[in-house]
Amino acid sequence: MIKPQDPAQKPDGLIAPVQEEPMIPMEAIAAILDRTGDYRVLRRLVRTPAFSGSIPADALVGAVLDTETTGLDPQTAEPIELAIVPFVYKPDTGEVLGTLPAFEAFREPTVPIPAQIVELTGITADMVAGHAIATADVEAALDGISVLFAHNAGFDRMLVERFWPVFADMPWICTATQIAWPTSSAKLEALATWGGFFHSGHRAADDCHAVLDLLQRPLADGRPALLAGLEAGRRPSWIVNASKAPFERKDLLKARRYRWRDGWGLPPKTWWREVPDDDLPAELEWLNEEVYGYEADPICRRIDAYSRFSRRAA
Repeated sequence: MIKPQDPAQKPDGLIAPVQEEPMIPMEAIAAILDRTGDYRVLRRLVRTPAFSGSIPADALVGAVLDTETTGLDPQTAEPIELAIVPFVYKPDTGEVLGTLPAFEAFREPTVPIPAQIVELTGITADMVAGHAIATADVEAALDGISVLFAHNAGFDRMLVERFWPVFADMPWICTATQIAWPTSSAKLEALATWGGFFHSGHRAADDCHAVLDLLQRPLADGRPALLAGLEAGRRPSWIVNASKAPFERKDLLKARRYRWRDGWGLPPKTWWREVPDDDLPAELEWLNEEVYGYEADPICRRIDAYSRFSRRAA
């Protein structure tokens, strides 16, 4: 019986070398797909390089903060992970020069970690068992930091102030609500897609690095998002409390982006919203005409980056 000859085998029995196809660089493939207009390629997040050397005289140190917690209510949830990623930046231009060593720590809560939190974050009871985050360690991590950025500062600030009072002395900027992103959603996943990258979300340090990447990207006006956030943080605003508003006006208030405060702050149960400093007179006029029907005297508090998003501002 005559077997067909293997094309990879020479007549003398020696194996001929297999001719491999030349490898096309992955970035070239991604670029080809991008150019078609039919595909959008997301690249894995490349973290901002570390800063080395002496900090220039015209630069400051900021930080991005994120937490993983046992729940969604900052009044009752407990932190199970805290991350603070410092970075060197120029306040006049918004340029980021690099990162400094990060603070990352687990904390064992006094309540079980809900199953949905474990599934979302991958953080288990075994991972946090026996861990605590000392106030002194947090204070050391914040030493020299001029401003904190958080992607949901309205949640993170209220939560961390309950456990580490030093956070109450810091100025905060919310990257979700104080920057005009060119997207329909300010969720971190949506912004990452806009930025052309993906990352391992729902772990504190990973989310911090994603936010820092976004802060370096230009907005529609050409400014880096960091600079826009700093400018927004410097502007004062007002918390307007529509206390004792008639119940039948609740839909009107909700449509104007008022939110219900239930059981905390002063007054503890009321509709409230934040308005820019220059818009306060017009907002009070609207309340008098559309909600109260008379010259009311709502409780208003002026806030800035040192009090904004804090429970103290309520």
